[in-house]
Amino acid sequence: EFVVNFVMLLPSKNFWYSLLNGATFNSLAVLALASHLRAMLTDPGAVPKGNATKEYMESLQLKPGEVIYKCPKCCSIKPERAHHCSICKRCIRKMDHHCPWVNNCVGEKNQRFFVLFTMYIAMISAYALGLSGMHFFTCVKVQWNECSDFSPGVSVLLLIFLCLEAVLFLTFTAVMFGTQIHSICNDETEIERLKNEKPTWERRMRWDGMKAVFGGPPSLLWCNPFTGLRLRRLLLLTYGRRGGSEFSV
Repeated sequence: EFVVNFVMLLPSKNFWYSLLNGATFNSLAVLALASHLRAMLTDPGAVPKGNATKEYMESLQLKPGEVIYKCPKCCSIKPERAHHCSICKRCIRKMDHHCPWVNNCVGEKNQRFFVLFTMYIAMISAYALGLSGMHFFTCVKVQWNECSDFSPGVSVLLLIFLCLEAVLFLTFTAVMFGTQIHSICNDETEIERLKNEKPTWERRMRWDGMKAVFGGPPSLLWCNPFTGLRLRRLLLLTYGRRGGSEFSV
């Protein structure tokens, strides 16, 4: 944000170039931040703790021969395709992995926001690389002092640092994005793939899997991290986490 806005765009003499690129880059940054917050604060699909009691199991009125599984670690009834997270100390429905970048599990209810987060970070990284290249070649043709408010040495150092950072995060997030899309299209989580679990469920392939994760047929709403956001519920969830309460399910 600092290098793109204060080193490359604001000192530019072309007003429309600065305005259009600044609006595009900062809009992508806002979408990336919103996706990160939604992935971090959204319940990933946590199973209620300690519900594997005798009374609750009797209330399910199971049919003869019907089997349910109990997690010995969190003492909860374990739904199909749920896995126990050793960090969250919970069973998570369709758990893909625990992501330290969002300090949360990626599961059934927040995988969409994690996919958007990786996509937007990859996009702003690629955008920053493109702007850096254009800025460098523009400043080579003229005096460096005329295309930046910083000294030539400082400007070059900042551009190099930005390019290294952009290449690093572009590579990492692009790989993560591709992996997530592949998993969604194959209806297979990363844990199921690593454990080589044979599917006991009816797989939703390709677009059916994408529709299930992103909610509905293909549209621009798929790229909107604000869809379905309820501010009151978000505040309650944030306050509840601070107070050490359980995920809302």
